[in-house]
Amino acid sequence: MLLKNIQNTLALKGYMLYSRPFELNIVGIRANNTIPNTFNDTINVFFVGANGGWVHYSFNATTDPGTFWLQNPMSPQGTAILKPGHYPGSHQLGLHRGKYMALVQRKPLPVLRDADRNNILNFSAAKVQSGMFGINIHRATANGTSLTVDRYSAGCQVIASSKDFASLMQLCETHRRLYGNSFSYTLIDETGIDPEPVKKNPFPFLVFPNYWPG
Repeated sequence: MLLKNIQNTLALKGYMLYSRPFELNIVGIRANNTIPNTFNDTINVFFVGANGGWVHYSFNATTDPGTFWLQNPMSPQGTAILKPGHYPGSHQLGLHRGKYMALVQRKPLPVLRDADRNNILNFSAAKVQSGMFGINIHRATANGTSLTVDRYSAGCQVIASSKDFASLMQLCETHRRLYGNSFSYTLIDETGIDPEPVKKNPFPFLVFPNYWPG
C-alpha cells in the first residue's frame, strides 16, 4: 500500500501525522476479512528521515486475535478485538508479559468483545469496552516468521517476522531517545483507506487568470 494513501486517510479522518525527524507514525491496516489466524494485516511505520524525506516500513502482522483465543476467551465477556481509531500516547516501550521489550499499552483502549466462541471474527460486536487490557504491539515467534497466529494474539497487534519486529524496536529506541517513551497507534480498516493520492498543482508558482484574453 502506498504511503501517500495512508497519509491522505489520516488527514481525511483528522488524525495526527507526526513529522519531526524520526518521530514514528505507527499505523495498523486491518484486512477486509473475517477469517482469523493469518497474518493478513500490516503494521506500517513511517517517519521523516535524516534527509528530510519520508521513510516507510510495512510489516506483515495481525490486528486480530487468533483462533485459539476466539474459541477460548480470556474474559467471560468475549475475546478483545481492538476498535479502529487513533490513540495518541497509547503505548510505551516495556516488557511484554515480563519477557521481552515491546510496545505495551499505557492508556485505556476500546475493544469489541467477540463472545461467539467460533472461528469467525465478529467486527460488528455490539459490546464495546474501554480499559487496560494489555493490547500490546509485539512479535510472534522469537526466530523466523510465523505463518499462523494461533496463541500469539488474544487481541494484541502482532508482527509475524522476528526480524521485522527487531527493526521496529530499533526505530522505537531512536524515537524514545528524541521524544520520550510515548508512542501513538492508529488502526484503520482496509476499506477506509483513501484509494487515490491527492493531486496537487505541479506548478504552484503559476497563477492562472479566470478569463482568456480576446
